[in-house]
Amino acid sequence: MKAVATAFLLVATAVYFFARWQENAGAGAWVGYVRAAAEAGMVGALADWFAVTALFRRPLGLPIPHTAIIPTRKDTIGRSLGDFVGTNFLAEDVVRDKLRSAGISRRIGLWLDDDEHAERVTSELATAVRGAVRVLRDDDVQAIIEHGVVRKLVDQQWGPPLGRILGQVFSDGSHHKLVDLVCDRAYDWVRDNHETVLRVVSQRAPSWSPKFVDAMLADKIYAEVLSFAWAVRTDSEHPMRQAVDRFLVEFAHDLQHDEKTMAKAEQIKHQVLEHPEVQNLVSSAWGTAKKMLLDAAEDPSSELRVRVRDGLRSLGARLHAEPELREKVDGWLEGAATYVVSNYRDELTTLITDTVERWDAQETSRKIELQVGRDLQFIRINGTVVGALAGLAIYAISELLI
Repeated sequence: MKAVATAFLLVATAVYFFARWQENAGAGAWVGYVRAAAEAGMVGALADWFAVTALFRRPLGLPIPHTAIIPTRKDTIGRSLGDFVGTNFLAEDVVRDKLRSAGISRRIGLWLDDDEHAERVTSELATAVRGAVRVLRDDDVQAIIEHGVVRKLVDQQWGPPLGRILGQVFSDGSHHKLVDLVCDRAYDWVRDNHETVLRVVSQRAPSWSPKFVDAMLADKIYAEVLSFAWAVRTDSEHPMRQAVDRFLVEFAHDLQHDEKTMAKAEQIKHQVLEHPEVQNLVSSAWGTAKKMLLDAAEDPSSELRVRVRDGLRSLGARLHAEPELREKVDGWLEGAATYVVSNYRDELTTLITDTVERWDAQETSRKIELQVGRDLQFIRINGTVVGALAGLAIYAISELLI
């Protein structure tokens, strides 16, 4: 295109010299019109060549002011472009309108409500989990568990919160099934251990007591114990059960308000946490959890991945079928996007300005010229043609008026 535009200038120049030669040779009046058109075409071509060239470089290498605009004002152009993008593309209203018209939640719902897509997202999430777990240093995570979780357990009193929980359980009667189980097991033990009772009575009886008396006494004791266990087992209002209920309620109350009971609970807490088995469990907690996560993430049929995949399918179906949920999700997305553009607009537009500043000035000018220069060469061509027509019109008008 540069060659074509230059060819127009050369043709206008050749026509001009031809017309001048014809004028000197005594040609008719027509040659004046040709000369004026060619002369004006040359001026238009040169002026537009200067204008187009001045955008990208200094014409003829001369240090003319306000030339080589792109290389010398590259950084200013980058800042202006960043400001323009921030003002017109990262405005809150623009972002909200774009997100609202895009219907992102509906599209996400339709996309997720597909087995292949849900499996793809699940696979990507599993990859992210594996990467995160492997990046974490075992020593650091273990230190967090030991000094964070365990320390909180040590610093927190167990008595009052445990007492509140037990008090709620006992007041609701949720413990009765446990009491029933204990009564059942106690009765079964007494029923199945007749010989044990006889042996205990015989061992405790005086040496001078006759054996048949010991046997009769043991049978009597066994029968009474068995009868008592049966009564406790079958009678929900038995005094023994009521005594157990009162004891448990009082125990829950003491855990919250009695200093001695709370101190005892703290002593038991320290004994439990300092037990070697508990220490080993804490030390191996992260290793066990890490192995479980990696195994679950790598196995497509694991319970974790199946639940995640089903959850994604369910979420997609709900987003597709429930307008209220879509509206809520769209509101979250709009809020998040507007928060980002409101608080980080400058940081986002800095990406443009910093990138432009890193570009080499001459290389930038060359790339821009390659992208838009073809169209700019038409300015030179149009300048030649329009200049010629304008020169012809001016010469014609002047000839008519003079």
